[in-house]
Amino acid sequence: MESLIAKAIHLNYHAVALIWSDEKPEGAMQFQEKKWGCVMWLAAHAAKGKTAVADIKTFGCFGGGVGLGFGNQYKSFPGGEEGFCHFLSSGNAGRTGGKELAEKIKPFMRAEAHDNFLHGERYIKTPRQVEKFLANLPIMQIPAKYVVFKPLQDVNLAKEKPQSIIFFVNPDQLSALVVLANYGREDNENAIIPYAAGCQTIGIYPYKEAKSAKPRAVVGLTDLSARVYIRKQLGDNLMAFSMPLSLFAEMEQNVKGSFLERHTWQSLLSEGE
Repeated sequence: MESLIAKAIHLNYHAVALIWSDEKPEGAMQFQEKKWGCVMWLAAHAAKGKTAVADIKTFGCFGGGVGLGFGNQYKSFPGGEEGFCHFLSSGNAGRTGGKELAEKIKPFMRAEAHDNFLHGERYIKTPRQVEKFLANLPIMQIPAKYVVFKPLQDVNLAKEKPQSIIFFVNPDQLSALVVLANYGREDNENAIIPYAAGCQTIGIYPYKEAKSAKPRAVVGLTDLSARVYIRKQLGDNLMAFSMPLSLFAEMEQNVKGSFLERHTWQSLLSEGE
């Protein structure tokens, strides 16, 4: 299907549909089993017009497994959840057995990841705070074998039901989408920016919102690591904007007659071209 929103905001990349499926799309890009990869690469692949897929064995990294809805993969992190809590914060070097574990897993890790395991990514101040972060994540097990990333234009809504629609947008486009998400509502908090991994802001957070009576959009790519990884795929200065399907449909219906047809938005479009 074609998107009125994408046309109105002059989206530079394809809108991406995230779909749960028990069938693997033929020819879809997929990470190799037990090989590291960033889930955002799969989304970027679809944004460039091709289909990508992940399952319980090919989600790329522990956070990606969590982000796509394959349960609590942090339990499988080296050192378990405690190892991850130190990894995301102050590091495992000072934890009992941490240096020994780091040495044991060193041959299987990228140099950067190994350094972060020892000394921490420092994204959250303390390991105990990471425990609370994990407790608040909407971790879930999806009722399907695959998560598919597919260009929206290739989706047949009569046969497929996306969980969410993802746009990769510049600051002006992001601003327009935040306005549009609130345009037909009676309050003004219909787009959220949770702190989470890039994949989690296009996966489990929109999944959670989809269950709400009044789902909100989720702004993503505030994850610094994901921004580094996706830079070569899509370039700089992009954010992700994910809409549960019902909100996407609502926003599509509100394009006509809205600010997107007025001179302020049109002036931003002309200045950006």
